Amino acid sequence: MRKLIEQLFKFGIVGIIAFVIDYSVLVLCHEVFHINVLVSSAIAFSISIIVNYILSIRWVFDVNKNSSEKRNFILFIILSLIGLALTELIMWCGTELLSINYLIVKIIATGIVMVFNFITRKIFLEK
Repeated sequence: MRKLIEQLFKFGIVGIIAFVIDYSVLVLCHEVFHINVLVSSAIAFSISIIVNYILSIRWVFDVNKNSSEKRNFILFIILSLIGLALTELIMWCGTELLSINYLIVKIIATGIVMVFNFITRKIFLEK
C-alpha cells in the first residue's frame, strides 16, 4: 500500500508537470497563434506526452524490464492516443455542445484522463 501511495504521489508530480506544459502550449497555440481549440489541444497534449513518457518510465512506474523499450513506448503511445481521443471528446462536448470556456473544459478533461492514464499504465506497463 505504501508503494502505491508513493507511486500515486510521483504520478501526481509528473501529471502536474505535464499539465503545465499541456495547458501552456494550448494557450500559446490558441491565443497567440490563433489555432483552432481542438487542434491546439491535440498539439499541446502530444508535446506533454513526450515529457510524461520519459518521467513515467524512469521515475513512476516499475516498468517490465522483460519487455523491450520499443514495446513499452508503443504501448504508452497507444494508451496516450486513447487518452488524447478522450481529451478531444471532452473538449468538443464542453466547448461546442455546452459552450463552456475551453480553459475550464481542459481542466476537467485533464482530471478525467489523468485517472484513465494511471490505471491503464499500471495495468499494461508494470510488471
